[in-house]
Amino acid sequence: MTYVKRVPYVKRVTYVTLAVLVLVTGGCTPMAGGVQGTPGASGVQDPYFPRLGNGGYDVSHYALDLAFDPASGRLDGTARITARATQDLSAFNLDLAGLTVAKATVDGAPAAANRAGDELTLRPRDELRRGDEFTVTVDYSGVPEPLTDPDGSTEGWLNSADGALAVGEPAGSMTWFPGNHHPSDKASYEIALTAPSRLTALSNGVRVSAAPVSGDRTRTVWRQSEPMASYLATVMIGRYETTTGTALGDVPVVTAVDPSLTAATAALRAELPALLADQRDRYGPYPFGAAGAVVTADGLLGYALETQTRPVFPASSFDRTTLVHELAHQWFGNSVTPESWQDIWLNEGFATYAEWRYAEDHEDVPARSAFEDAFADEANWAFPPADPPAAENLFGAPVYQRGAMVLHKVREAVGDEVFDELLRGWAAKYRHANASTEDFTAYAETVAGRDLDAVWDVWLYGEERPANPG
Repeated sequence: MTYVKRVPYVKRVTYVTLAVLVLVTGGCTPMAGGVQGTPGASGVQDPYFPRLGNGGYDVSHYALDLAFDPASGRLDGTARITARATQDLSAFNLDLAGLTVAKATVDGAPAAANRAGDELTLRPRDELRRGDEFTVTVDYSGVPEPLTDPDGSTEGWLNSADGALAVGEPAGSMTWFPGNHHPSDKASYEIALTAPSRLTALSNGVRVSAAPVSGDRTRTVWRQSEPMASYLATVMIGRYETTTGTALGDVPVVTAVDPSLTAATAALRAELPALLADQRDRYGPYPFGAAGAVVTADGLLGYALETQTRPVFPASSFDRTTLVHELAHQWFGNSVTPESWQDIWLNEGFATYAEWRYAEDHEDVPARSAFEDAFADEANWAFPPADPPAAENLFGAPVYQRGAMVLHKVREAVGDEVFDELLRGWAAKYRHANASTEDFTAYAETVAGRDLDAVWDVWLYGEERPANPG
């Protein structure tokens, strides 16, 4: 996500108040051998969103089959979720906001389904043993409602005049499909979109098929083979001018731009492959099997977002700097994903520092100059980047700007050669995995061969601004 300094409030965060679910555990059928399963937790106790995500299982794959009617705004969906039980389970939860569940099955057998706020509780006919792989199927429908963030921005399923756009950071994906909606549970995806044939339907990854179906509609299937956090899943349905090509030799690139934005189309064609190559050279191999970008007309989305393989930009936020930022997220945030939302500076600080390095390499603006500008801005000292005080601060200025300052101080402490080794090694070590702030500080000290407490104490965790930038 891109921090836009010119707006009065720095970026955005959703603080979704999820209803507390009280599970009734009586009446369960004991498993063979007399082992009694227990319900999985209704949240993973994230420090900012304790009810987001669910316990007791780990998802490996989502297969979403979605049909959308732009005239009514109705979404009909079937979610097939492949998961593994991490405990003996008598029941488990999925996050789902709104929408009506028609039926649910576990391994083909009907499962009892109950709703409490944004929690969907499923009780399978037969209890699940720890280590079991199982498949959940949920049929659902309705008119998805977006989530409104405290700063007035919105996320989730956003209806447009002729289609829709779905974005999900941090919790909006639960407005259009049931799942384990916390970044710590990544999975592969296949997303099928049925929509009027006059419209373009895009999602993450590689398009594997597009075929007409009844009623002048087309079903388009997209596949994201590499693991993805659910907040990075996206859907774009509407009128777009699309282009296809390749980057980095053989990576397929799909871009889509609102037809009124011809300049953006030309910019993407010209710049995206070169920017990906530049970042590959700095951060290591591109982590995904597809790339691209989507630019929408203003009025639908108020911020740029790093949706996996296909970041999305409103027209007013589309420029080279923002494109650099969102593409850097493909390494830092999308491939290396935060363990919890408290670790979000590992996304935004790294992507902001990518902007500084690009300006240094290509625009003769030293990163030190950007660092000093950030140091002088009091907004960047409101709180430490590794310890935002509340959920509404997760996308505040310190996460972006002071997060980048941390990286610059590491660079000054270890030198350019070691710093570049550190960035490439970090992206490689945690490729397609989750990582925490503690993982990063430990890794940085291993690569540096010494402790970096002076950096962490002042720039990452310190409450007060030093007397000078050092």
